[in-house]
This record gives sequence, C-alpha cells and structure tokens, in this order.
Amino acid sequence: MDIEKLEKLLNGVRSGDVSIEQALDRLRALPYEDIGFAQLDLHRPLRGGVGEVVFCQNKTPQQAAEILKRLWQHHDRVLGTRASSEMADFILESIPEVRYGPVSRLVTLERGERLAPSPEAPYALVITAGTADLPVAEEAAQTLEFFGNRVERAFDVGVAGLHRLLDKGDLLANAAAVISVAGMDGALTSVVGGLVACPVIGVPTSVGYGASFSGLSALLAMLNSCAPGVVVVNIDNGFGAALAAHKVLHPQCKDASK
Repeated sequence: MDIEKLEKLLNGVRSGDVSIEQALDRLRALPYEDIGFAQLDLHRPLRGGVGEVVFCQNKTPQQAAEILKRLWQHHDRVLGTRASSEMADFILESIPEVRYGPVSRLVTLERGERLAPSPEAPYALVITAGTADLPVAEEAAQTLEFFGNRVERAFDVGVAGLHRLLDKGDLLANAAAVISVAGMDGALTSVVGGLVACPVIGVPTSVGYGASFSGLSALLAMLNSCAPGVVVVNIDNGFGAALAAHKVLHPQCKDASK
C-alpha cells in the first residue's frame, strides 16, 4: 500500500464512506504478505518512498508472475528487473497489463498515465563506454524514468574516442547526477569524475575480454578512481545505480511520478 492509497483509505473512514471493519480488512495485509515462497514487503513505500521491486532472475516464471500479480493488487505501479524474454512472455499471459523492455529486461505495471517530468527538472545523465553496455544502462535509465525522473542519455562515448565524450560537455555540466556504465578497463568513470561537479555513480559491467574477469577489473578501477565524488555499485547493477541517482534527485526518496 502506497501513501496515496493509505490517505484515501483514512479519509474514507473519516468521511464514513469506509467502515472500520472494511479498513481493518485492507490493513490486515500490512506490513507484509506471506505467499509461501516469498514475503511481500507491502510497507516499503511508506518507509522508503519506493515500493518493493521484484528481482526476476533465478525465479521461476510462475514465481515471478505470482509475486508481480500480488504486488499489483496492492500498488498502482510495480517494477520487475532482470526478466528474460521467455519469462516476460509467461508473465504477459498471466498479467496482460504488463509491459516489457527487451533491452533493459524490465517488466512494468502501471495504472493511469505516467506524469512526464518537467523539461526544466534536474536530470540524471546515463552514459556508456560502448554499445555493449546498453542493457545495464537502459536498466538504469528506464528505472529512473519509471520513478518519474528526467533522464538524458549519451551512449558509446568511451575513452577510446575521447572526443565523443567531450562533445557532450553541456549535458555533463548541467546534470544533477551521472551514471557512468563501462566495462573493459572502466576508465570512463574516472574521466567523467574529473569533468563534473555532481555525484558520479560508476557501474562496472561484465563486458570485456578475459583479463577483464567478467567486470572485476572495471570494478576495481572505479573503486580506485582518483577523481573525487565517484561512488560505485556492483557489477552490472544498473538498478542499484538508478535508485542511488533517484535519491540524489529526490533526497526524501519520494516517487516523483506521484
């Protein structure tokens, strides 16, 4: 249950449109619902401003679909990450309202139209070193957009052609936060950290040849950045970077689309 739904319920009780017994029935599921293989944290929007997000990877399609369906009963907006196309097809059969991003691998459920952020609103800039980093970058960008944030993108601007990054000077200079997604040597994040005043969130990816150790070399390079103001999330963790940037854009961690 999100804040808006709780306020509506309490106002209904105050006005007499909702009986105390009806309100108790609605509130009994709080703070969580046990469905056997998962315990759904229904109180999370009230505590942290953002509802529970379903990590679909390693769940069965049946489990992912059931969790999403149950959350959809309580919330107007539900997000799932790391869903394969096969899992998304199964979920779509069970929940026709679901939408799937084949690049980001996000599944989303939304009632009503999402409010577009103001073109003057502070924005997060999501950049990648290469095109191979796009799945992680789009996970970050689309997660931010799901939570109502303004997002700008600059892809394939890695240090092998530094002029491409420097050509994005205005976007970099005016960003409220930058999510830098890079594999291989992860050098893009340090370079960006030396160019901007805003927080830089590094996302190492598992892209690269053998000596990149599936993203470990990029992770260590970003952690050892000499540029100030750089923080780093785990390998391929576009979602985690998005939530960090969301909190930069909205320090009270409210869902900006509401």
